[in-house]
Amino acid sequence: MDQNKPRRRTPRPRPKKEFEEVVIEIKRVTKVTKGGRTFRLSATVVVGDRKGRVGLGTGKAPEVVDAVAKAVANATKNVVRVPIINGTLAHEITGVNGAAKVLLKPASAGTGVKAGGAVRAVLEMAGVTDVLSKSLGSNTKLNVARATVKALTEQRTVEQVAKLRGKTVEEITG
Repeated sequence: MDQNKPRRRTPRPRPKKEFEEVVIEIKRVTKVTKGGRTFRLSATVVVGDRKGRVGLGTGKAPEVVDAVAKAVANATKNVVRVPIINGTLAHEITGVNGAAKVLLKPASAGTGVKAGGAVRAVLEMAGVTDVLSKSLGSNTKLNVARATVKALTEQRTVEQVAKLRGKTVEEITG
């Protein structure tokens, strides 16, 4: 190899990320000590594959990038599977977390995601394409997002209900 020729580095291919991520909220938080105030940033992130898996996480750090990275790591640890039938939910459900309540209703094809803010982010990352929602009570973004995830995890398909009751799917659907 010639000593005067510069070496070319071939870029290492980055592994494709398993989940997409959406930052719901970044807020400044303060810790008061005897030496004064310490400012940090808190990030809330939702991750999902748009195919029925979604996770919610939070992270705190002095810098935005570090806080988001921590939140993404936390969210990927808390991924849950959501039953989605034809792009919508199996049934109407209300999720509650703290004082935040989120009502989710299945919708016909072509309706779209009728939701705002944190609810929309969670539903889109889960892969729900048609749903109606109403946020009731507190509008704290973290609690609303947690209530939405809780509602999604409490969804039951017809097969699951039939198995719980010891019946066939035809007996349940009538």
